[in-house]
Amino acid sequence: MEITINLLPEEKRKRLELEGDLPFGRIFTDHMFYMLYQKEKGWHSAQIKPYEPICLDPAAVVFHYSQTIFEGLKAYYGVDGKVRLFRPDRNMARMNRSARRMCMPEIDEEFVLKALKKLVDIEKAWIPKEKGSALYIRPLMMGTEAFLGVKPSGEYIFFIILSPVGAYYREGFNPIKIYVTDKYVRAAPGGVGDVKTGGNYAASLAASEEAMKLGYTQVLWLDAVERRYVEEVGTMNIFFYFEDELVTPSLTGTILPGITRESVIQMAKDWGINVTERRITIDEVIEGARTGRLKECFGTGTAAVISPVGWLAYKGEEYVIAGGKTGPLARRLFDELTGIQYGEKPDPYGWIQFVP
Repeated sequence: MEITINLLPEEKRKRLELEGDLPFGRIFTDHMFYMLYQKEKGWHSAQIKPYEPICLDPAAVVFHYSQTIFEGLKAYYGVDGKVRLFRPDRNMARMNRSARRMCMPEIDEEFVLKALKKLVDIEKAWIPKEKGSALYIRPLMMGTEAFLGVKPSGEYIFFIILSPVGAYYREGFNPIKIYVTDKYVRAAPGGVGDVKTGGNYAASLAASEEAMKLGYTQVLWLDAVERRYVEEVGTMNIFFYFEDELVTPSLTGTILPGITRESVIQMAKDWGINVTERRITIDEVIEGARTGRLKECFGTGTAAVISPVGWLAYKGEEYVIAGGKTGPLARRLFDELTGIQYGEKPDPYGWIQFVP
């Protein structure tokens, strides 16, 4: 499949405003990638075109039954002037994993990654050069066939849009406060908690709003069955660093397999740290915070990379972790990962792909 390229004339392109604090996901570049799927034809009509609204029938499946999946990754301006992507092949593979679970057509991973790189190259002037900023990349697929019966759509749109962003949290790389909820759950066994579908995020909003009203940045989710086992924090995976063990919840089908999570596990093991993927109860976490055995806690994800946790609220009590400060392991992981992403440090794992 060829990619048709239709670019805006220079005089119609938006004026770049990439200085200062960039809001997350509110500014969009001039162009997008777009292609269509029909059951009889497969994927077709691939194009890079001006960023514009999408016209859909009111009966489109996505509106009624939430048949939609997405990914999130970033393009970084390296210190050597080269544009880098961090493990984009893993995002493509995870998107297909989500597609299979949601009964949606798979993409040609190699083709879509090629299209993504082409789009980023066209829009490379939008990539902020300040450390900590990047060009956020959002691929999305949605069912667009118009009908009200409950079954998979036979038609889909896939697109990629780009947004120059600063830090995800206004706190920056400083410890955040999280609220443990046992009232709401994020995902249940046998459900879709381990894929990136829009409904997961819609279901998380009520708990997040309650937490923010109480002065907390994010929600720590517990399992749906016993409300005892820790799962995720907000939209991130979670890690707990005890005296002799770095623990993250095992992937039991309710937790998204994060790419940053996977990278942290690999790096920590290579540094000689005892890394364990297992079920961990909130009681163990609280006891560790009380006794000081819990040395650090942090979330991992594409948007924030590493997000230290300094305070944790559970059942009306607040617990301080690492004195409310960023711990040395979180700092080392953040420095190493961002160093690789911005070309300041060598990439021993081959995680970086360049935009030619």
